[in-house]
Amino acid sequence: MTCQNICVLGGGGFVGSHLVPLLAARGMHVVVPTRRRARIKHLLVLPGVEVVEADIHDPAALQSLFTGMDAVINLVGILHETRPGGFQHAHVDLPRKVVAACLASGVPRLLHMSALGADAASKSRYQQSKSAGEALVRAAQGIDATVFRPSVIFGPGDSFLTMFADLLQLAPVVPLAGAGARFQPVFVGDVARAFAAALERPETFGQRYDLCGPGVYTLAELLHLTAATLGLRRRVLPLGETASYWFARLMEWKPGSKIMTRDNHYAMQSDNVCPPGCVQPFGEPTPLESVIGYLREAGPRRAYMGFRTHARR
Repeated sequence: MTCQNICVLGGGGFVGSHLVPLLAARGMHVVVPTRRRARIKHLLVLPGVEVVEADIHDPAALQSLFTGMDAVINLVGILHETRPGGFQHAHVDLPRKVVAACLASGVPRLLHMSALGADAASKSRYQQSKSAGEALVRAAQGIDATVFRPSVIFGPGDSFLTMFADLLQLAPVVPLAGAGARFQPVFVGDVARAFAAALERPETFGQRYDLCGPGVYTLAELLHLTAATLGLRRRVLPLGETASYWFARLMEWKPGSKIMTRDNHYAMQSDNVCPPGCVQPFGEPTPLESVIGYLREAGPRRAYMGFRTHARR
């Protein structure tokens, strides 16, 4: 199977901004729908990339976008609900519409972004919704689907270690909810390469892949590593389970971007690590320590550093 025309939903987001240049560099024609083209100017300069304004939650718009496509990649996801039902809307309703539009348009290939820890039995609505969306994709008949379940993703433009980097600038003592939660962070470049590699590999059809880096860290260890990378001396104050819950609830009232919510608290009750013996068929994962230097870039430059690299500018 040859994939030449690809539609990437969420192509202007964190992972998409690394994946789309990779696909373009391979000579593929990539369509990236967005509500506003001005928001993803960094993709407009890439040859072979077509950015179009569209409402991807409109079934008719999806069917039109998918017509003539060899494959669809769905990267759409949210970490926090800004309105009731937000997780359902992004992680369940949209995949259902994507599957229907693929079938109606005759798209044979679908790659879907889920999440490590997706679990219908979880107390976290994020993990519940990711599980439901993943199940919809895997149950689709007539489509060669592949599902990816990454642990927390890091790299230029992330909202994880970069958030820590910003917080550490504010005070010498940092209260930390869920300090003992364990993660196996995976580099965004590795995630992008996995998607790109799987596009035309028949052995990936119908499969689900957990994606993790080579190292397992507690949240406290990741905070200390971030501080050391920035040359900062900071004291981390771990919070117990009850204090973590109330800290998360307090942070929900914070205006602007969320640091933590109760849903995050529930998600961290389970380790976010790959099972022993997990197969990583897309190459050796990148160690966190080898690339964490991107955090030294100031403010928005952290993200644009990665974009410039992919655009060879």
